[in-house]
Amino acid sequence: MSEATVKPIVDLIYSILGPVLAIVGAAGTIYCVVLGVKYAKAEEPQDREKAKSALKNAIIGFILIFVLIFALRQFMPIMKNWLAQNAGVQL
Repeated sequence: MSEATVKPIVDLIYSILGPVLAIVGAAGTIYCVVLGVKYAKAEEPQDREKAKSALKNAIIGFILIFVLIFALRQFMPIMKNWLAQNAGVQL
């Protein structure tokens, strides 16, 4: 692989991380607020439990997404070094 092939891909990943994090954060906040309202308005115990479960799953999912994006940011330099060593490409 040449530098001309790899560098645009790495640059694209770096440029996408910020906006993706903002979009996921905004969507997660809105979704959790909607689920919280649904939980607050639920009158039946089974509806309340269903809304509570959905809210808990959404929070876990969004935390997982943030952790994975953070991990990608942390491991990008390591991946670049590995690529440079194994493919002979300097980024």
